[in-house]
Amino acid sequence: MRDRRRRLMSLLGATALAVTAGGALAAPAGAASNVDFATHCIPPAVAGIPPIDGTTTAIITVDNATPKVGDTVTVTYKVVTPAASNPTAISLPADIMTPSGKVTLGGAQTGDVTVVGPKKNDPVAGNAPFPGFSMTGTFTVTTAGAITLAPGDYNIHTSYILELDTPCTVTNPPAPVSETLTASPATQPNTRAISLGSATGNPGASVAVTGSNFTPGATVTLAGRAGSSQTADTATVTADTGGAISGSLVVNDKTTTGIVAYEGSSWDSALGAGPAAYTVIDNTPVPDNAQKLTTTVRGGVLSMTQAGDTVSLSAVDYGEGGASTGDLNAVTVKDFRGGTAGWSLTGKVTDFTGPGVTIGADRLSWTPACDTKAGSPSTCQAGSAGTVGSSGATLASAPADTVTGGEFTANAGLSLNVPAFTPPGSYSGVLTLTLS
Repeated sequence: MRDRRRRLMSLLGATALAVTAGGALAAPAGAASNVDFATHCIPPAVAGIPPIDGTTTAIITVDNATPKVGDTVTVTYKVVTPAASNPTAISLPADIMTPSGKVTLGGAQTGDVTVVGPKKNDPVAGNAPFPGFSMTGTFTVTTAGAITLAPGDYNIHTSYILELDTPCTVTNPPAPVSETLTASPATQPNTRAISLGSATGNPGASVAVTGSNFTPGATVTLAGRAGSSQTADTATVTADTGGAISGSLVVNDKTTTGIVAYEGSSWDSALGAGPAAYTVIDNTPVPDNAQKLTTTVRGGVLSMTQAGDTVSLSAVDYGEGGASTGDLNAVTVKDFRGGTAGWSLTGKVTDFTGPGVTIGADRLSWTPACDTKAGSPSTCQAGSAGTVGSSGATLASAPADTVTGGEFTANAGLSLNVPAFTPPGSYSGVLTLTLS
């Protein structure tokens, strides 16, 4: 009886597999779709059953199907139906499975993307199919063109009674393509620049405009700007063989705040330069028995404040480890500079130190979010979900534009992946935020 009990407990700790019948089916390229592929799985030796040849159903999705070279793409590998079922009548508890795997890249860019899933699963009844699971990872686009993504090998690690692994490999690699993304070349930096002969002038005055790095031979429009709107004051010049421009613009509009120069039929920040600050001096005579009133709006600074400096992540069990979660204290960013520059808020973390061991900085991940206060000229963008680490990651940002500024609130959900059997005690690391 004692040996039988030990045998049952061993099976409880194993991700033992049973065959799920089915054949491999290819999925059409160009859109994310479920694919089936033959899988060879090796159960833990303690399970006492031979290797399993079954079928896995999976789907690959990405957060950006049209990236540019240099962009980071987040990949999700979802195993809809593992090639396995619980072969025993013993129920398995929730949250004992930690999956990991590979996504195979093909086409314009080749290689493997490592993906990892959270330690999370529903309870599995005796003899019932194993639940599906999702894994995520990232890769950097290095080549323009169509890049295919196919599911690769995966492993199910279990933390119940024993620490066990069940590796499952693609029987006839590569598996069918589940997703295709189309990468475009990296955007070339816009180095166009202009300067003015004067920063002020009376209504109707002509201001000299010179510039560089425009497309040789291109027609370039010089235009006045009143905030983010173009005024009626325009002129055209032609860039010489070296991309330089030289011309003048008569400025009549008293609301003018700057002057821009651009190629094409309308303003495009990728093909233009400016605005260069310009103010029209209102020399209108003051009538008798009247008073002329003026005021000045001063530019402020880029600053941030945070709601607190301590975050207590949730506790995890010694024998299981897993996700220790919490929320970053909200960070308020105020861009009161009154210009065209954008900003970026990044964070990096140290290793977590505790009683005799260290939890690596690369085990902390976050899911950023950012809200823009109503009326702000800019709109903030949350950074990508993923690892923070010692090298850092972006929490939030706002791009440069013709007019920028505003008030923003950034935060993030935090998750520290604590290894099983990490010695009990308190562990701490320092997350440093930098606004630039």
